[in-house]
Amino acid sequence: MKDILQELERRRENARMGGGERRIESQHAKGKLTARERIDLLLDEGSFEEFDMFVAHRCTDFGMEESRPYGDGVVTGWGTINGRMVYVFSQDFTVFGGSLSETHAQKICKIMDMAVQNGAPVIGLNDSGGARIQEGVASLAGYAEVFQRNIEASGVIPQISVIMGPCAGGAVYSPAMTDFIFMVRDSSYMFVTGPDVVKTVTNEVVTAEQLGGASTHTRKSSVADGAFDNDVEALYEVRRLVDLLPLNNREKPPVRPFFDDPERVEISLDTLIPDNPNMPYDMKELILKVADEGDFYEIQEDFAKNIITGFIRLEGRTVGVVANQPMVLAGCLDIDSSRKAARFVRFCDCFEIPILTFVDVPGFLPGTGQEYGGVIKHGAKLLYAFGEATVPKVTVITRKAYGGAYDVMSSKHLRGDFNYAWPTAQIAVMGAKGAAEILYRSELGDPARIAMRTKEYEDRFANPFVAAERGFIDEVIQPRSTRRRVSRAFAALRNKKLQKPWKKHDNIPL
Repeated sequence: MKDILQELERRRENARMGGGERRIESQHAKGKLTARERIDLLLDEGSFEEFDMFVAHRCTDFGMEESRPYGDGVVTGWGTINGRMVYVFSQDFTVFGGSLSETHAQKICKIMDMAVQNGAPVIGLNDSGGARIQEGVASLAGYAEVFQRNIEASGVIPQISVIMGPCAGGAVYSPAMTDFIFMVRDSSYMFVTGPDVVKTVTNEVVTAEQLGGASTHTRKSSVADGAFDNDVEALYEVRRLVDLLPLNNREKPPVRPFFDDPERVEISLDTLIPDNPNMPYDMKELILKVADEGDFYEIQEDFAKNIITGFIRLEGRTVGVVANQPMVLAGCLDIDSSRKAARFVRFCDCFEIPILTFVDVPGFLPGTGQEYGGVIKHGAKLLYAFGEATVPKVTVITRKAYGGAYDVMSSKHLRGDFNYAWPTAQIAVMGAKGAAEILYRSELGDPARIAMRTKEYEDRFANPFVAAERGFIDEVIQPRSTRRRVSRAFAALRNKKLQKPWKKHDNIPL
């Protein structure tokens, strides 16, 4: 018996070493942790239960039968994050460069199936050179098996991808179908075709970092939701995110202890809006002053900064926030901000996370670039996402809500539950000056009369009371009381039920 136990421990130790000491040192030299070190940091201490430690590949071509390391380049299993179950796979770059083989894919598929069956999030730590060339089409089939499970798990369990090294070719499409993608600066990249192929085909000279690094995907492409300086920070932030999310689509988000009075009054919000309607202010100040303990977990912070998305807690419960940012493009909606916010709203609706919307939007960004890029279709994505969402929806209009953008931003007409406005709100078809110039075109030669007409229009429409008279605004509230009013609104909506007509699925404007 003793010999058998020693043999088990010897084999386990062999599996834990992955590609061996030299390759582990090489991984550390690049500033990267090993697959197992990453899991140890991500999960609660001692909670990891591993699956398939002794799985080895079955390839016999190109001399592969001579090297069959345990684990086959990926560590899989389950554990807990602050006591709540998650499934995880962590690709091991020290074993064949983390390349995906048939058995490597089977290990990932097994834990994805278990995650869906048992209703827990799945977190993928990606660090792979791509498909294992020696296995040919078998490795491609493995990718497709993973993709199919990403699709079936979508909207059922949260899926989080962390890119911690290379992720190229077909490998990029699995993270692309997950709910959140995080990257590590200077050590991770994602692209469909690498710099060498790009140079051959298009004659562009570009580095891997320029083509698919963290900065590219968080600022330009919006593929990634956040970028962090190193593996440790990235894994810590994933733990923070998991704390905010429900385990699956049949559970509510977790309720955490809170130490912030829901009745808290913020006098400073009474002076947040400048007297000059064309002056910007920072919408994040409002978000932080409404949130429990001023804690805000922002999503896609570096992309489309004219709209803000992220999570706060109110009375210890997770709430998704969508807010126009007057500091950037005056808070206009455009192609990028519409896509960013629509994706976020749809995620919240999938997982029963209530949505809080702060509105200060002068309209959609004009110009040929926007129209040629399909701003109509992209703007419709956000409109559709808000209208489709059945979770509790509370909206606060702080200043401008003009034209179609007023409708799009979770208005009462899109089944908003509680729609509030500050006294500074201006709800109208367009700005007063533009409206006066259209209504009184015959008086354009007389600046004094146009100024008078503009003042008349402002007095009539540049306030929330016309909309309130019609019931489109439920209440005009004091800015200082926003936290209390919003908290009470969500408390009143905790048992909201809304039935939709049966359909196979919707056809969102893509």
